[in-house]
Amino acid sequence: MLWYVLQTRTGEEEKLIDLICKMVPKELYGDCFVIYQEQLWRRQQQNFVHVKRVFPGYVFIASKDPEALFFCLKRVPAMTKLMADDESFFLSVEREEAEFLQKIMNKDHVIGLSYLLTDGKGTILQVSGPLESCLDQIVKYRYGKRHVLVRLKLLGKEKTIMLGIMLKEDMDQSLPCGKNKNPYLL
Repeated sequence: MLWYVLQTRTGEEEKLIDLICKMVPKELYGDCFVIYQEQLWRRQQQNFVHVKRVFPGYVFIASKDPEALFFCLKRVPAMTKLMADDESFFLSVEREEAEFLQKIMNKDHVIGLSYLLTDGKGTILQVSGPLESCLDQIVKYRYGKRHVLVRLKLLGKEKTIMLGIMLKEDMDQSLPCGKNKNPYLL
């Protein structure tokens, strides 16, 4: 199955997924999802795991029959206005782009935290987690903020996303989930 992106209003991604699940025959698509990521937030010497959307306004959907899916989506009320306004609401994701995203996210479509071991001077000695597959795509390190910026290609364009990291000193603390933990994840 190939992946496609549906563009919607930021903050309404989960509503669109619910409508698609209710109104579109399941045989027209395989999976319909939003990609999330974990970020480590530090407040008052405490760490919190916060989950947020990687690509706000994007819903990913897999289909073997995009033409039939396209016409069925026209009947979904949330999509009708968007389809009339913009022809770029339904875009195909290149196979390499989809494979890369599948490699760095888990089965719940979440890009988890990566563990980085450094020498204390910024040189990375060891990496585990999603960043293992994209070390050569890192464009900026923000150890204090607990993230790195990674350049990737999506929909034929270069994008930069933040991926969350944990350092050795974070491993000693328990990591409670922040108040923004995504309720759609199990």
